[in-house]
Amino acid sequence: MAAGRWSQQYGQAVGFATLAAIVVLDVILDTVVISASYAVAAVVAGAMTTVRRTAVVAVVAVSLTVLSGAWNQNFGTLDWVIRLSLSAGLGVVAVLSARVRVHREQDLRHMTVIAETAQRAVLRVMPSAVGSVGFAARYVSATREALVGGDLYEVAASPYGVRVIVGDVRGKGLDAVGMAGTVLGAFRRAAFIQPSLTTIATELDAVVTAVAGDEDFVTVLLAEFHDDHTVTLVNCGHHPPLLVTGADSADALSTGEPAPPLGLGPTPRPVTTAWPGGSRMLIYTDGLIEARDRRGAFFPLADYALALREGSLDEALERLLKRLDDFAEHQMSDDLALVLVEHRTD
Repeated sequence: MAAGRWSQQYGQAVGFATLAAIVVLDVILDTVVISASYAVAAVVAGAMTTVRRTAVVAVVAVSLTVLSGAWNQNFGTLDWVIRLSLSAGLGVVAVLSARVRVHREQDLRHMTVIAETAQRAVLRVMPSAVGSVGFAARYVSATREALVGGDLYEVAASPYGVRVIVGDVRGKGLDAVGMAGTVLGAFRRAAFIQPSLTTIATELDAVVTAVAGDEDFVTVLLAEFHDDHTVTLVNCGHHPPLLVTGADSADALSTGEPAPPLGLGPTPRPVTTAWPGGSRMLIYTDGLIEARDRRGAFFPLADYALALREGSLDEALERLLKRLDDFAEHQMSDDLALVLVEHRTD
């Protein structure tokens, strides 16, 4: 609230500074031409501050236009009346423009709140642990003002093992949020009744195909963690997860032959691999490795992978996001979902 008030005051101050500069030029140059442009200051203010503050600048500008007849020695002449009329008209335009801008900004904020609420309803809070499997998750939107996008994640403590989905809907905005909600709803149902991840993938593909457009698809990685220190993975067009097993070992897990994303008829095959005690697995969307610096280089995840072993799961993710933000210089071009999983043996 304080920041918004400061911004409004700043916009009005800029308007008055512009007005002062124009008046000084008018007096110095001793010309009646500039006096008609006093209300330009109101236009400047109207682009930056509230309607009321813009109106104050406009009134002051018109008042100075009236007074300009004294130093321009044309008070009461037809020329003075014309320039006063132009200044008043421009002031009115500035106030009306400010009103339109303010209403549009209010509508945008309203839609942003709705979108963020929808997103938070779709992405439920990730549990910190399910049995011996620890979790931490983060969602970062490319839109700084709101949590809007199509990246998704969920965990389900099913009778067949702890199951996780991480995915990325093609596109952004409310359509992507809607598709993410559809996928997550289908996963929450299928994870508890389907005996295999491939069956879940088939069911999710049918759901996406039924509601998606011709160019829509969803990449997903499904993981199922077992008590026998193994994990089963099914990959539908997604990036393979990163497994950190020791102080000097971090590798991308093989997920077998690549399969198309959901909506494009995938027939994935499950891959079961070792899930050593104490290891951590990072499952992520492409916003992580496709982030670029100013030279166009991609984020070098391998350079930071071993640091995922340090501290708690939440601390490790926060540290990774900080390094990503510094690398991309606060300019994220895509949404990002991260899930860090730990095999706890205590």
